[in-house]
Amino acid sequence: MKATNKNINLYILVFITFLAASCKKDFMDVNPPDKISSELVWKDPALAQAFVNDIYNGLGNGGFSEQMLASVSDEAMFTHPTRGIDLINNATINPSTLGWVDDTWAYKQMYNRIRACNTTVERIVGGDNALSSQSLKDQLLGEAYFLRAYFYQQLLRYYGAVPIITKTYALTDDFKIKRNTYEECVNFIIKDCDEANKLLTGKTLDKGRTTALAALALKSRVLIYAASDLHDRAKLNAKITGIAAQKLDFLSYASGNQADRYKLAQTAAKAVVDLGTGYKLNLSAPATLADGQLNYKSIAMGGASKAPGVDATAASELIFARYFIIQSNIKHAQQNGPNGYHNWAGNTPIGLLVDDYEMINGTKFSWNDPLQKANPYINRDPRFYATVLYDGAGWKPRDKASGNVDPASQIQTGVYDLMDNTTRIDFKGLDTRASSIENWNGSWTGYYYHKFIDPDPTIVDASMSQNVPWPFFRYTEAVFNYIEASIELGELSNATNWLNKIRFRAGMPAVTATDQAGLREVYRHERRIEMAYEEQRYHDTRRWLIAGETLGRKVTYIKVTGKFKPGKTMSAPYHYDPTVYDYTYSPVVENAQENRSWDNKLYFRPFSRDEVNKNNLLEQNPGY
Repeated sequence: MKATNKNINLYILVFITFLAASCKKDFMDVNPPDKISSELVWKDPALAQAFVNDIYNGLGNGGFSEQMLASVSDEAMFTHPTRGIDLINNATINPSTLGWVDDTWAYKQMYNRIRACNTTVERIVGGDNALSSQSLKDQLLGEAYFLRAYFYQQLLRYYGAVPIITKTYALTDDFKIKRNTYEECVNFIIKDCDEANKLLTGKTLDKGRTTALAALALKSRVLIYAASDLHDRAKLNAKITGIAAQKLDFLSYASGNQADRYKLAQTAAKAVVDLGTGYKLNLSAPATLADGQLNYKSIAMGGASKAPGVDATAASELIFARYFIIQSNIKHAQQNGPNGYHNWAGNTPIGLLVDDYEMINGTKFSWNDPLQKANPYINRDPRFYATVLYDGAGWKPRDKASGNVDPASQIQTGVYDLMDNTTRIDFKGLDTRASSIENWNGSWTGYYYHKFIDPDPTIVDASMSQNVPWPFFRYTEAVFNYIEASIELGELSNATNWLNKIRFRAGMPAVTATDQAGLREVYRHERRIEMAYEEQRYHDTRRWLIAGETLGRKVTYIKVTGKFKPGKTMSAPYHYDPTVYDYTYSPVVENAQENRSWDNKLYFRPFSRDEVNKNNLLEQNPGY
């Protein structure tokens, strides 16, 4: 008992000592070691810049997420199930089951970043800071306006109109707020773009930060979207019947006319075209097939690849991009490369995309043409070879990743005759789902993704990172916006001139269409091919009100077989050889992995039930 009393007395003494010490102001008045007070942030230029730097994290890795937006369009299929992409493609999402939502457009995450932008604007415009450099203030404010506009643009193109928040809320504020109209949202974003352009003009910022030209590029995108059929009330009503009158304001313009909106979009796009530089858009005739392929590959690499023939000056095409360093551990190649190289085959091209690449002479590819069916990967649009890996395509040294099983280093997505001693066997290609290297990460479609994977043969191991940048905005998108507006305004010569520039760079012949409907079709095809995998197609098909005829189609893939020609054989290791094999290419409709369909409610994504419950003034989108 005495020992216990001594312990109690000791505890009391320690407590009294602690209590006495705690009365001293300097004992408890300690700043958290991992936090900086907001007052200090806006007194120190480096801290203020760091605060704005963190807002850029709302951009994520651009489109280099494991699940790419291409896989909810008619460009690609996501290989791995139960990630929520299938719910979108099967048209089964609802406010309780949103399917896959990336942080770069998620409602809550975007508003968290918008709040940081609002804090920056309040501190600088309101004068609640101790920054002495007006140039730094203008820069930080310009960056904040651009980023706020970008985040609102993300919300707008997925959900339609959203509440416009321009202040930082306190805990005691009422968080319930109505959606603004679509027109108000567009006008607000354009105002922020104009402010960013004004503040950033003449400033040279570090690579990866926004610029005045980036603000104009964002303005161009927002205005071409706003002019599109999806947001024209009459056309929207004709496509989707039964939308309540008050909800139409969230999705379309209540007044004005589409031609005027296209004129605004044309002017905005032309401003970017005049101020930017682009890459090799000055050709008067088509590049060769080899040069066209290299031109496109160089653009996709953004000047970051050391692969032979890739032109580093193609970085001039980028207006605003997310840049990486090798140490950043962005393993985009691993996420999407062939499983026979120990990669994950994430977002594989589907037949619907592959079949849309024209022949090199500008005619359409057709499986009904016997010659084309027999050799479907010969003499295609050069951009095809820089976007898609197909059976027999040369790739990186496989021995550096998977051992000496394929000295030819070719993609193998078929089933081929092969001799095992004296016995003929069916050899499953090394990049199939029956691969002897990895059978769980193989493509379902028979194709693999190439476009943003660095072709540098020294970057082979799946654990190796690459530093290819993600293009948020590139010059050619602004050119396309100008072309689209010109077509819709009937200025067809302008459109034809710029379409030919893009096609010549790629090694494709001039367009032959001369009327508005024909040029519109050519333009939409050209944009699909040129901007593949750049987070354009999903939005383009929706804003053109053609998603049912495009995104709603069943997935197609390719089945490849190789049978020995009479008197010919091959023993392991297998390699592609049309002198030994008769190859058969059979397009197949895929329903087992994804049974795609379209519901018109998908023209706008739903707000989550949690957000609606938190804010009962947030009216849900139609169909949900």
